[in-house]
Amino acid sequence: MLGSWRRTEAHGSARRERPLTVHHLNQLLLLCSLVLLVAVAAVRISSRSGLPSLLVYLGIGIAMGQDGFGIHFNNAELTQVMGYAALVVILAEGGLGTKWKQIKPALPAASALALLGVAVSVGVTAAGAHYLSGLEWRQALIIGAVVSSTDAAAVFSVLRKVPLPARVTGVLEAESGFNDAPVVILVVAFSTAGPIEHWYTLLGKILLELAIGAAIGLAVGWLGSWGLRHVALPASGLYPIAVMAIAVMAYAGGSLAHGSGFLAVYLASMMLGNAKLPHWPATRGFAEGLGWIAQIGMFVLLGLLVTPHELADDVLPALVIGMVLTMIARPLSVVMSLVPFRLPWQEQTLMSWAGLRGAVPIILATIPMVNGVAGSRRIFNIVFVLVVVYTLVQGPTLPWLARKLRLGEGPEAADLGIESAPLERLRGHLLSVVIPEGSRMHGVEINELRLPAGAAVTLVVREGKSFVPLPTTVLRRGDELLVVATDQVRDAAERRLRAVGQGGKLAGWLGTTGNGAPGR
Repeated sequence: MLGSWRRTEAHGSARRERPLTVHHLNQLLLLCSLVLLVAVAAVRISSRSGLPSLLVYLGIGIAMGQDGFGIHFNNAELTQVMGYAALVVILAEGGLGTKWKQIKPALPAASALALLGVAVSVGVTAAGAHYLSGLEWRQALIIGAVVSSTDAAAVFSVLRKVPLPARVTGVLEAESGFNDAPVVILVVAFSTAGPIEHWYTLLGKILLELAIGAAIGLAVGWLGSWGLRHVALPASGLYPIAVMAIAVMAYAGGSLAHGSGFLAVYLASMMLGNAKLPHWPATRGFAEGLGWIAQIGMFVLLGLLVTPHELADDVLPALVIGMVLTMIARPLSVVMSLVPFRLPWQEQTLMSWAGLRGAVPIILATIPMVNGVAGSRRIFNIVFVLVVVYTLVQGPTLPWLARKLRLGEGPEAADLGIESAPLERLRGHLLSVVIPEGSRMHGVEINELRLPAGAAVTLVVREGKSFVPLPTTVLRRGDELLVVATDQVRDAAERRLRAVGQGGKLAGWLGTTGNGAPGR
């Protein structure tokens, strides 16, 4: 990006380009650091208000653009390239944080959503765009394909704040990692000049790219995790760099082999994240920081690319197409894809509403712009408005819908990333558990939790004050428990905590185990 930064001066009718100098570099670094600091502060604002952070970042980009501070930027090709690079980092960070035990049972359902679900969504949305908004069929198909991809950044950031059943979270996270490949192929095919290929040709390409990407991603992930476990690096700070380099290598290898690079980086990162690598807390923190930088840069760049005063004529078509997508296409794709799995209607309802869109559809909307498709600027504007409006609606209402559907009740245990030598040697975990309203853990004594040997409640935070609990300490709603557990009993401790949250002190006798299985 720095190489493309040029100063252009007019001298009569001639224009001269001056390369980037140290002075200009200083200005650029000052601007970038200020944008990052504003974006970091905006995270705090968005977390308190419930406003999705991606909208704040888009707003920063729009404010900096030609309708704001006057920065003129219309390079769709650069935006596409930088967006792809950012998406690689975001998928890597998401894969590193994905638990294999949680996602393994969800793979068949997620694969069905990523293939059959995308096909249904594209067809229904394109029909709505053609018949209700009057778009030509090629433009309608491009929009249908672009908005049929759920956004990994939005899904990872929102779902991990909502205590949902592991099956629901696993399906949605895996779907967001899988469905980029078929959607990219469809968008490129619809944006290419000439007749659109037959559906069976496109299906063959999609399956082949997915197979190649999966094979390369699994191979790179296995080899990388084996190497990092057996090679002692001289400094702990090298492990995070090596992990991210392996993840990026999986994407590059998959793409160069004409496979799905996005699927490759997600699978490779997931294998690395479940391999119990040395200095793992530091690696997770490093990857999370890179993920935030990627999100901020990607959304700000997309905000710069849009021209707000051109959006007025495309608001109504965007709302109509978004309504078809949200109320018809997405629910229909979920129902048709998940018929063989017989999931409860509550979970299917939540999955229908949780088809979150974000930067990925906007990035994909730059493909027809780069290819010179007629009406491509209008396609970009429609997609931009659709994503902003429906993200503003869906993101904040997802926790409310989960509560109404009675999904995700009970305390949610989550790992806290810490760098501690004793825990590192023991493969230990520090869990944070908050007792919510309505939890039956209220009124239970510490010794009545009956945690497995190797797990213990070490600290209780109550009303802003912390204390070391006694075995007879009675827990209250609103308490936050810090639980230390060895690697061998971590899952068992979490299951027991969930069981007590749902069934109280008699959870085992009442047949509640926290994972839907009968107690023993």
